[in-house]
Amino acid sequence: MGPMATGILMGVAGTAAMDAWAQGLYRLGLQDRPDWAMPGRWLGHLARGRVFHDDIAAAGPVGGENGLGWALHYGVGVAYGVAFAVLAGAGWLAAPTFLPVWAFALATIAAGWFLLMPGMGLGWAGARLDRPWLARGMGLLAHTAFGLGMWVAALAVA
Repeated sequence: MGPMATGILMGVAGTAAMDAWAQGLYRLGLQDRPDWAMPGRWLGHLARGRVFHDDIAAAGPVGGENGLGWALHYGVGVAYGVAFAVLAGAGWLAAPTFLPVWAFALATIAAGWFLLMPGMGLGWAGARLDRPWLARGMGLLAHTAFGLGMWVAALAVA
């Protein structure tokens, strides 16, 4: 399997692992159920040229925003998987190790902190949230699950 196909598999597996982590936290009562409608609304408005909102919930609804949000979530995950597989190269793909993919997965949180969150009106790195440091820590744990999922997929292919 080439790096593109492996990267797609890694991205899907990583995103699914992130979703499993979120679902587990929800079932334990530790966080709300993930809701991808507001990121979908943000994406819909982004397509119309508006990047930043004071409060994405107050922005006009976008048709199919929940589906758009899920597509954004998995599309970004796949893009990250492909980017990592291509950058890591054949050597890493033949013998995947956790540390490089984990570091990459943690670095990917920057897009959420510095584009998606401020775009939705949540501030830089969620500064406008009630407990921003908790949200940041939970985001890093979710991205750790993403990296773990990507690594397991790469191991399965190798």
